[in-house]
Amino acid sequence: MDPCPFVRILIGNLAIKFPAVSATTTSSSSSSSSYFCKIKLDNLPHQQATIPLVDRDFQDPEPSSVSQSIGGCFNLNKSQLDRILHNNKKTNPPSIKIEVYKESSSSCSSTSNNGKLLGIFQVKLDLRGAENKPCEIFSGWIPIKKNKSELFVSIKSEPDPRFVFKFGGEPETSPQVFQIQGGSQQAVFTCNFSCRNSSDRNNLCSRPSISESSKDQFSKERKGWSITVHDLSGYPVAMASMVTPFVPSPGSDRVSKSNPGAWLILRPSQATWKPWGRLEAWRRDRSTVGYRFHDTSSTTIVDSFLSKKSGGKFSIDITNNVTNITPFTSPQSSCDFGSWTDTGSRPSSRPGSGSGSDFGFGLHPYKGFVMSSTVEGVAKCSKPEVEVGVKHVSCTEDAAAFVALAAAMDLSMDACLSFSHKLRKELRHTANES
Repeated sequence: MDPCPFVRILIGNLAIKFPAVSATTTSSSSSSSSYFCKIKLDNLPHQQATIPLVDRDFQDPEPSSVSQSIGGCFNLNKSQLDRILHNNKKTNPPSIKIEVYKESSSSCSSTSNNGKLLGIFQVKLDLRGAENKPCEIFSGWIPIKKNKSELFVSIKSEPDPRFVFKFGGEPETSPQVFQIQGGSQQAVFTCNFSCRNSSDRNNLCSRPSISESSKDQFSKERKGWSITVHDLSGYPVAMASMVTPFVPSPGSDRVSKSNPGAWLILRPSQATWKPWGRLEAWRRDRSTVGYRFHDTSSTTIVDSFLSKKSGGKFSIDITNNVTNITPFTSPQSSCDFGSWTDTGSRPSSRPGSGSGSDFGFGLHPYKGFVMSSTVEGVAKCSKPEVEVGVKHVSCTEDAAAFVALAAAMDLSMDACLSFSHKLRKELRHTANES
């Protein structure tokens, strides 16, 4: 199946300057002020970015003078793109709107809601053909009339096709995983969830270094969870294994950041498993779950949090500070899921297995959008939908690793529940939590 079309709208190279005629009167005030903007598109949530102040004689942003970072990025799926294209036929087409604010250095944050509006820049969007080729929508200086300053901004669109997968059920129910394309779906993976007890743990698991202050501390452990992703011929192509149990911190009933639970994401290689990444999770506070994802070199790829009640999106998007994001535009961008005919249960050693990525099972060097997955809040039915950038998938194991990571994040929401909370039966050890 082919990937789904997505388009990214990138807003960057932001800078603000004051004209020479007002340099004397604005120098002292601007030096003690900071500037930020709110970026809006259609009915999507607005984004905020700081704006660096540059010398008044500066004419054209160069890498040595202006940080070429991304100030905002909007990802449009097919339905959102179609809506914008449809609205372009109307009298009031969608547009990128940038509201520029000045904030005094005495304020608590340059991205707070407090600030004096300096002006608004708005550019209409015409995204015809955006699915197929990059397009520069706008680039240059524009006047902000209220205080005679000027704003530099670059706006461009680029195609960003993605594979989209959806779990047919909650990860702990060992569901099928479907690839979605338009209105059709096709089964490409099956998942096998396992909840091992302490006597059935294999060499993938290790007990964390925690205090043995009481036997009760060890009885309150969520451990031994794993989910194995198989292709349609039965070969395991990825696994997420809980290698550090989720345990309450001393004197508490919650998992803390100082001793988080952890999953190892593994891929098959030469009839064994090799690490691909590590996901850690903990209770950040009463209402949020924190998470951190590392590659095999222990580099932190993402460090963020999700709402315990409403969930959100687990996302790996390495867009900021990427000066040249090259879209993947090859028409031969689909890969074959489930075309193998041999059978077995061990990690495959067939030629080419696990060799599609040249990253040594690590995430770098990744750029731009990598993946995202939906995560429901606790007590809600969760069937994760996973998006993976096409340029990061060159074999089945690539896609399966992201699917396993999405499952681990979803299961972590339950693993991070207060230990006074009773887990659903699929996640309980009969000896530990009855």
